[in-house]
Amino acid sequence: MMERVDPFIGTDVTDLPPRSGLAAAWWWPKPQIGNTHPGATFPLGMVSACAYSGAYPTGYGRHDLSLDGVPVRLHEGQLASGFTHFQQSGTGAIRKYYNYFRVTPMVEPLDVLGRSWELSEEEAEAGWYSATLDSGITAELTVGPKSAVHRYTFPKHSNARIVIDFSLGGLSIPYGATIPLRAHIECLEPGVACGQITAEGVPLSVYIECDTPQWRQMLWYDRRLMPGGTRLDFDHIRPTTLRTFGLMWAGPSEQGETIELRIGFSLRGVEQAKKNLYADSPPALSRFAVRKALTQEAWGSVIDAITVVTPSADRQTVFSTALYHSLIKPCLAPSESPFWPTDGPFAFDISTMWDIYRTQLPLLTALMPERAVELATALLTICEEEGNFPIGYRMARGSDRFSRQGSALVHTFLADLCQLGLPGIDWDWALIHMSDDLRRTYGEEFLLRGEAHPISHTLDLAFGYWCTAKVAEHLGDTTLVKQFTELAARWPNAFDSELGLLKDSTFYEGSRHNYSFRLTHDMPGRIALSGGPERFLAQLDTFFGYGAEPVQQMGEAPLAAEVLAGYALGRFEGLNNEPDMDVPWAYHYLGRPDRTAEIVHNVLHQQFGTGRGGLPGNDDSGGLSSWFVWASLGLFPVAGQNLFLVNAPAFQESSMKVGRHTFTIRTLGFIEPTPGGPVQYVQAAHFNGEPLTRTWLRATEVHRGGELIIELGPTPSDWGTLELPSQANLFHTSTHP
Repeated sequence: MMERVDPFIGTDVTDLPPRSGLAAAWWWPKPQIGNTHPGATFPLGMVSACAYSGAYPTGYGRHDLSLDGVPVRLHEGQLASGFTHFQQSGTGAIRKYYNYFRVTPMVEPLDVLGRSWELSEEEAEAGWYSATLDSGITAELTVGPKSAVHRYTFPKHSNARIVIDFSLGGLSIPYGATIPLRAHIECLEPGVACGQITAEGVPLSVYIECDTPQWRQMLWYDRRLMPGGTRLDFDHIRPTTLRTFGLMWAGPSEQGETIELRIGFSLRGVEQAKKNLYADSPPALSRFAVRKALTQEAWGSVIDAITVVTPSADRQTVFSTALYHSLIKPCLAPSESPFWPTDGPFAFDISTMWDIYRTQLPLLTALMPERAVELATALLTICEEEGNFPIGYRMARGSDRFSRQGSALVHTFLADLCQLGLPGIDWDWALIHMSDDLRRTYGEEFLLRGEAHPISHTLDLAFGYWCTAKVAEHLGDTTLVKQFTELAARWPNAFDSELGLLKDSTFYEGSRHNYSFRLTHDMPGRIALSGGPERFLAQLDTFFGYGAEPVQQMGEAPLAAEVLAGYALGRFEGLNNEPDMDVPWAYHYLGRPDRTAEIVHNVLHQQFGTGRGGLPGNDDSGGLSSWFVWASLGLFPVAGQNLFLVNAPAFQESSMKVGRHTFTIRTLGFIEPTPGGPVQYVQAAHFNGEPLTRTWLRATEVHRGGELIIELGPTPSDWGTLELPSQANLFHTSTHP
């Protein structure tokens, strides 16, 4: 599986074969690019490293800021002015773009620092990236959990250099730069230096080693050397006073000479950065090779946690890469909080909670339950220290600026962990913060008026109360269970009962149609609100484009009228975006899993592919890729509800390590699928040797491991038409308060 990972997937404009059939009717509102990068990463690690062009949004690549349509190119080829650290993964306009401590290997004078070189011979694997600059220098990058190791191979030259720019951050597009507020650099001894920058309110420290005993080590300011200088201190930097500054090693190089550079990072000072470097890369003959091997071993254990059987190398590549992209973020950085003094779990780059809470966090919980508990504890600590659960949390002070996108999303994650019975969380502590957090921001409006706008927050908050009731139930607090269950029953206040759709409001990256069909905690009530099963089925069919004509996707720089016309279609976004990612499974609640099979088949085999253009939209910290992983297995987690919905798998056989157990999915009558090819439908199922007539499993059943056998056929059957997943929920009230 590891050898099939291709980190370049998603780094360029979507380039998939023309859609056919049902998929041709889906409209894409978001930028048609994955926004991933091919740089070196560690599973859930703190540090990444990649070639830097300054392009949007990761610092790697060729494109300008884009919010919809086909991204506009900044330049034609792959360029780099150096190699930076800390990149987002698959996000869009996140407004914190990092890319700190640019390292530039050069054979030109320092005066040209900042120019770009063309890249060739780019290669990438999980945990390793390599490219050759047109100057003839080859770069290799790998990372540990809290460090990066660079290796540069030089041509013969009389004055080669390795330059670290402490002043650079962010992107080179307008308004994309990050300016350090304070900075300090110090040369400690030949080949050893340290320093710190404070950017976006966060002190980021480095401890640096460079294996160049024969080269001169110098500080520089405004591209001018400071011979003999051992310190640079900047107490207050403004955008108007910023001049580039940093550290350099320079000397003659022989043909093929290799120089290794190692950087330890910490949010808690230089001494901690040094400890982190030596923990990640203890002294060895070739620390680069050792670190690369350790990182790839770590990735191997993650990627090999799920195996799939297919004769198609391309399908194996798409799946393995999706699993890889699913577990790059969030960044877990234990005992690294710069905001409070206590040790313990800390996390950042929880950049798109509204995208990851339904698919990526359940995947993390299944494959790495201990890390899921670590993340949950970090989120609880953030809430305790800062006053609220984050909707987005980055390596920046005051970094939660995403309240418009969603509410009470952490509650879903915590409810899953609680119902699974995972050890390590103080649930009394959790219940207090879950309860208090529901009263913040839009929560006050919800309590006073029974609804909150944007109206999707009414659904978020109602479900947040449902999830919190689950924790209260676990603790035996019947008073809170009753109180929160009644508040959870306010979800119908979000709807226009005549239309069976959400009320008019503003919607984040979607229309009311994209948010109207989400999987609620009371699906029988939701179906009744639309007028019953037949009308709800008709609404879903219209939403997914059954019988509709193909749509025209947007091109470069679409006009506002074109965007509005697309939203007016009220159509499924086809996983170009995530607000309606759970809706294909709404058919299960109508006893129509055949419809789910048709839609999921078309998404899996027409919306994802190999190559740089293999993603239909922004990967959003693995939200998109983790959807692909689950859907390919024939499972979908209904986040917060201890529930997995069962569908036709996309592979003949698959196996998933769930904690200490193994969950295996086998098929009978399987036919290898093709884009636009025939759909396969579930005819019958068995779980652990017993017939499974229901279309769902408890998450606790999946996490205990077992064997699911699914018999497939070319036409719909009566499987799943009677025992509906709504029977799995304990709370069914749809009483309008």
